[in-house]
Amino acid sequence: MRHEQPDDCLHYEAVAVRGKEMDWTIPAHRHEGLHQIQFLERGHISGTVDGRPVEAAAPAILLIAPGSVHGFRHARDTSGHQLTLPSATLQQLLAGTRLADAGLGSSFVLTALAPGARAECSTLFDLLAREFRGHGAGRVPALLAIATLLAVLLLRLHGEHAQKAQAPGARDALVQRFRALAEQHFREHRALPFYARSLGVTPDHLSRSCRNATRQSALQLLHERLMLEARRLLAYTPMSVMEVAAAIGYQDPAYFSKFFTRATGHSPSKYRKLAARGVKAPR
Repeated sequence: MRHEQPDDCLHYEAVAVRGKEMDWTIPAHRHEGLHQIQFLERGHISGTVDGRPVEAAAPAILLIAPGSVHGFRHARDTSGHQLTLPSATLQQLLAGTRLADAGLGSSFVLTALAPGARAECSTLFDLLAREFRGHGAGRVPALLAIATLLAVLLLRLHGEHAQKAQAPGARDALVQRFRALAEQHFREHRALPFYARSLGVTPDHLSRSCRNATRQSALQLLHERLMLEARRLLAYTPMSVMEVAAAIGYQDPAYFSKFFTRATGHSPSKYRKLAARGVKAPR
């Protein structure tokens, strides 16, 4: 089975399967349209997610969101579980709640798990492994039900971690809803009034809330998301600059190049060369 084309409603495997196959080193890559959850019960992992360093000792949970460029090296004694789930399926499982975009739209790592959370995660993954390997009646509904419980558990744990780690302003629900909406529409280059109307506020109120929470305006957050996607595509795909521009909604490649250069200090071509040499990372 290839992660890019799941041959089931989801895919489960033990972490050691891929680890041994790749000599415990997973090179940088990305999954389009897939969410991946990894639960480490023993061992250690180090690497990068979207250019940010990641270091975690078990017990730990990693959520890799669609499009995130990630690469890891596992300690050879690492053991645990890995679930790969089509993002469209996850959206359906959490339908009507906005939870998939708001809470699981970006990659994250959770460490120092409480005993109760660790036990719950272990139980759910054990159930998932058993159902995935089995052929019992109702196998697919059972797999999806367990995946839903795992997703909700991650949402709750991530929410608890964010509340402890972030300043009160960053917990602004409006800003989180805006980020989730931006994740859906950033390639469309929608004007700020579109987001404000969708969220039931004025553009000024939305921008003030974003500044209070992140020290960036709503427009700056939109531009930041566009440039993150541009950097990912330039660093990790063979797409031409023209194709990258089109992929993120720029009809004029020259305008895209000018905007990218102003935002990063390098032209798209120069940035690609620096990324290939390891001088720049898509973060």
